[in-house]
Formats: sequence, C-alpha cells, structure tokens
Amino acid sequence: MDFSFEKEIILEDSRVMLRPLLASDLENLLTPAISDEKLVQYSPKPIHSRDLMTEYIKTALADRTSHDRYAFTIFDKQASAYAGSTSFLSVSNYNLRLEIGHTWLGTGFQKTGLNRHCKFLLLSYAFDELGFERVELKTDERNKASRAAIEKIGGKFEGILRSHTLMNDGFRRNSVYYSILKSEWPQLKAQFLR
Repeated sequence: MDFSFEKEIILEDSRVMLRPLLASDLENLLTPAISDEKLVQYSPKPIHSRDLMTEYIKTALADRTSHDRYAFTIFDKQASAYAGSTSFLSVSNYNLRLEIGHTWLGTGFQKTGLNRHCKFLLLSYAFDELGFERVELKTDERNKASRAAIEKIGGKFEGILRSHTLMNDGFRRNSVYYSILKSEWPQLKAQFLR
C-alpha cells in the first residue's frame, strides 16, 4: 500500500495516541515545547516560545501539503496530556522506505516509555500496514541520548554524513544514520514493548 499524505492517520495503543498535527494544536503543544529552552538543542529549529512553536506548526502543515513530512501530535493517555510531536518524512513509495524523525517530547514525558510506544506504532504502520522495506532514523552526532534510544529499539548504525545540516546557531552538524529493515521487524516487534 502507498503512503498517502491526504489520509488522516491515527495510530494508538493503550498508552499513546498519534494523530495528524493541526493548526489548533498550538495551545496543546506550547506547554511541553517551552518546558526547557534546550529541549530540541540538537534540532535545526528551536520551539521554546509561542512564536517559534507557531512557526514550527506552520512549517509542518506546509510540509504535509508539499508531501515532505507528515507530522503527528503525541497524546499521552496515561498522563492525559499532550506530550510532543513526531513525523514521517522522506517518504518514497517507489522504494518502499520512509524516515521517522522530527520527534520531540516535553521533559516530563522523557524516559517514561512513551517514545518507545510511539516508535512501535510508527514502525508497525510502516512495516505491517504499508509493507515498506526500510525505515530510516537520523540524529545529530552529538546527541548521545537519541543515539542510544535508536540503538535500543534496534536501529542499525549505517554511517555519518559530515556537515549535513545547518543548525539555528550557524553550526553545521554531522548526522548519524540508522535503519531498521522489514526482515528485522518481526524479531524486534516481538520484544519491543517488554
């Protein structure tokens, strides 16, 4: 099945609901976004103010229209609160691959297992629903926490792209690439939420 940017994709389990990001999510996401000025210090664009969060949402919605990125709002059912956002991007229906990225969670939602549930739903959709062959993940080389989290869910290190992404402060980051293949998913899926 092809990935459709027009489809209203809702993914959920007992812990989390992922639904398409909306313009009206500004108030929902503002509290977790401004919880820490360094929340997305390894991402190209900051989100720690109302204006920055407004721009983040505007860009995400434009990216969906142009088929560059499909952003979700993360709702933590356990906390009964909006926690952050995550996205599908770099979608290639022809090559049966996509990337999971642009993920951020407010500080109070980190290290709670929420991100693992999000990744499980996104990977299940990519492999089980779409039948895709490959999911890519990337992060800043300096982001040790993100790298450890990707490796913990089974992401295989593929390499480092040097001077890959321009950051908000003018720094050019090296991006570390990981992937999970469809052939690896059944084994990973069986132990994913343990």
